[in-house]
Amino acid sequence: MKSTDTDTGTGRGPGAALAALAAAQFTVMLATSIVNVALPQIRDGVGLSDSGITWVVNAYGLAFGALLLAGGRAADLLGRRRILLAGLALFGVSSLAAGLATSSTVLIAARAVQGVGAAAIAAAALALVMGLFPPGPGRGRALGVWGAVSGAGGAAGVLLGGVLTQAWGWQWIFYAVALGTFGVLAAVAVSVPRTPVTGSGRFDVLGTATVTLALTALVWGLTSARRSGWTDTAVLGAFAATAVLLTAFVLVERRHPNPLLPPRLFRTGRVSAGNVLMALLGSVWIALFYFLPLYQQQVLGLSPLVTGLGQLPLAFANMLGSTLAPRISRRIGSTATVTGALLAEAAGLLWLSRISAQGSYFADVLGPTVLIGLGLSIAFVQLTALSVEGVPQQDAGLAGGLVNTTRQVGGAIGLAVLATLAGTATARAAADQPHLEALTAGYRTAFALSAAVLVAAAALALLLTRRRTDRPTGTEPRPTVAQPSA
Repeated sequence: MKSTDTDTGTGRGPGAALAALAAAQFTVMLATSIVNVALPQIRDGVGLSDSGITWVVNAYGLAFGALLLAGGRAADLLGRRRILLAGLALFGVSSLAAGLATSSTVLIAARAVQGVGAAAIAAAALALVMGLFPPGPGRGRALGVWGAVSGAGGAAGVLLGGVLTQAWGWQWIFYAVALGTFGVLAAVAVSVPRTPVTGSGRFDVLGTATVTLALTALVWGLTSARRSGWTDTAVLGAFAATAVLLTAFVLVERRHPNPLLPPRLFRTGRVSAGNVLMALLGSVWIALFYFLPLYQQQVLGLSPLVTGLGQLPLAFANMLGSTLAPRISRRIGSTATVTGALLAEAAGLLWLSRISAQGSYFADVLGPTVLIGLGLSIAFVQLTALSVEGVPQQDAGLAGGLVNTTRQVGGAIGLAVLATLAGTATARAAADQPHLEALTAGYRTAFALSAAVLVAAAALALLLTRRRTDRPTGTEPRPTVAQPSA
C-alpha cells in the first residue's frame, strides 16, 4: 500500500493551487534570465573574466538541468508538495546568499545551489499541475497558463534585472528573487493540497550521480573550448569523461531495479518526440536571453533599465501565444501546431540575424522579438503537453523532471556552443572591423545558427510527432488518473 504525503495544506480549489504553482514556475524562469542584463556589472563587481561570466548563467542552468530527473523521482517517492516546499526554501536561501556574495566563487556556488532548488521546484510543480488537471481541455488550459508564466518569467527577468541593477545595483536582483520565493512558499503552503505518494521503489543514487557528473563535464568542456580551443587537452579530457560517465549511466540503469529513467516512460504517448524537440527549443531559448541584452547594451548603448523595458513586447507576445496554443492545437492538431510555431520562431531569429552595429531597438529588435515570442510560447506549451502525454500518474514527477531536463540541459549546451561560435566570429571580424562591428558579427552568427536549429527541429517535428490519427489536443480518451487528496 502506498504511503501518503503527510504535509499539511488545506487547498482552496484547483484555481488557487494553479496560481501558486504557476508562481513557483515563474520564479524559476525569472531567476534564469534576471542576471543577463546585469552580467557586465556582476563581472566588474566580483572580478570575473569575459569567459568566466558565462558560469554565472551556466552554474544555475547546469545544476538545474542535471538534477531535474532526480527532483522528479524524489517528488514521486517522497511527496510532490513536500519536495516543492523544500525546493522553494533552498531556492530562497541561496538567492539571498548570491546577493550577499563578495567573490566570484561564492556567487557561482550560490547560483549552483539555486539550480538545485529550481530542479526540485520545476519537477514537483509540473507534476502537481498534471495531478490537478487530468488529460483534456482543462489540462490544455492549465498548460497554457504554465507556458505563459514560463515565457513571461524569462522576459520579466530581463526587465526586473534592468530596473534593479540601475536603481540599486546587481545584488538586488538576487534579493528580489529571495523575497519573491518566500512569498511563493507561503502561497504554496496555503493553496496546494496534500497529494498521495504514487511512486515506489528505491532512489537511484548511482544513476543520478553518473548522469549529473556527465552533464557537468560536457558543459564545462563546451564552455572552456571558447577560451582554450576545441583541441585543448583539458577540453578533450572533459569530453572523454562525458562519454565514460554516460556509458556508466546506461550500464547502471540497465541493472537498477528502479532506474532513474525507466523504459516504460518512453512507451507511452509521444514522450520521446516531445523531449527531443524540447531540447532543441531549449538550446536557443536561453541563448536568446543571453545575447539579446548584450547586443542592446554593448552595441546599441542602451541602459539596463531601457534594455529591460525592451523585453515587454516579447513578454506580451509570449503570454498571448501561450493563451492561444491550446485553441490552435485543438483546431489543427499538435503536429501542425508545433511545426508552425518552430518555423515562426526561426523566422524571427533569422530576422534578428540582420542586426546592425548602427541599428536601433525599433528597427532591429522589436519586430523580430514579437514574432519569436509568439512562436516560442506556442511551441513550449505544445511540447510540454506532448512530453507528458499518456504518462501514468506514478511517473508524473519523473515526466515533469525529464521535460525540464531536456530544455534546461539543451539550453546550457546551446549557450556554450553558440557563445563559442559567436566569440570565434567576433575574433575573426575584429581583425579588420571596429569593435562594435565585430561584436555585432558574433551576435548575428548566434541568431542565424539558432534559426537553423529551429528549422531542423520543425522538420523533425513533422517526422516524430505524427501518429496514425493526429487528434487535436484535448480530444484524447481520458485515462483514469489518481487524484490528489485534499
